[in-house]
Amino acid sequence: MNNIKTNFSIKDLEHLSGVKAHTIRIWEKRYNLLQPNRTDTNIRYYSLESLQKLLNVTFLYNNGFKISKIAKINDLDIANTVKELSSKEQESDHAISMFKLAMLNFDKILFFKTYDGLAKQKTFSEIFLEVFVPLMSEIGLLWQTNTITPAQEHFISELIKQKLLTNIEVHQIKAPIINDRTFVLYLPLNEIHDLGLLFINYQLVKAGYHTIYLGPSVPIISLKDVLKQYSSITFISYFTVKPDSDSILDYLNEFKNELLTNDNQLWIFGRLLDNVNANKLDKSIKPYHSVENFIKEI
Repeated sequence: MNNIKTNFSIKDLEHLSGVKAHTIRIWEKRYNLLQPNRTDTNIRYYSLESLQKLLNVTFLYNNGFKISKIAKINDLDIANTVKELSSKEQESDHAISMFKLAMLNFDKILFFKTYDGLAKQKTFSEIFLEVFVPLMSEIGLLWQTNTITPAQEHFISELIKQKLLTNIEVHQIKAPIINDRTFVLYLPLNEIHDLGLLFINYQLVKAGYHTIYLGPSVPIISLKDVLKQYSSITFISYFTVKPDSDSILDYLNEFKNELLTNDNQLWIFGRLLDNVNANKLDKSIKPYHSVENFIKEI
């Protein structure tokens, strides 16, 4: 338990809750919502319990409760009110907060408890798109601001990956029902962020397509092996950090020359597509700026 972060700066609270530090100070002074501790040099710091209370207060505030009313409710009733609301349409927002706490504490039990609660109301696709996608976006910002450690980021990412793999397996044990095209999913060399690609694989497998999942950091030359076994291949990749933004077009041209023979195609996703002019792409290369659009098409 020594690795668990139990003390937080006011900037940490701002990044984790989305409430500005200035507003947190006002809530402290005017409503006595939080009771920070202080270092020997008089710098505020907050306990994990304070963070959890702030997340609950923020949830109620964002759902129409006036801060003056929240301040009059005791901590237990605040938590119970949050539970009542989160069992309805606001459940996704509350789940994101709980997943953040699970990440900070390396708490698998809280992760699975929160997930199981979501699974009673939502499909896996809904959980991934409505909860995990915004969660990972927020976690990226938390990592950039040094609010969390790489270990905490990896912890939550691996738990999400476990859920992806479990849901893929449920459908993968069945034989594909659509065999006119093979989908080969891979990430470019030195690209390791595979949650988005796994989710695309889940969607294809669920729809009954034949997929070959190769995973992270695959060089172009290694992809030639699948050409020996299959025809009518659609390669799918996800560009998060690689290839570098100034070399994407060179990469895509090389890919086309080496692999896109006959009617083979390449479908690409990821934030690096912002650096690609779609008009300059060969017709065999199809960019997707939204996973939701891809899901509608399949």
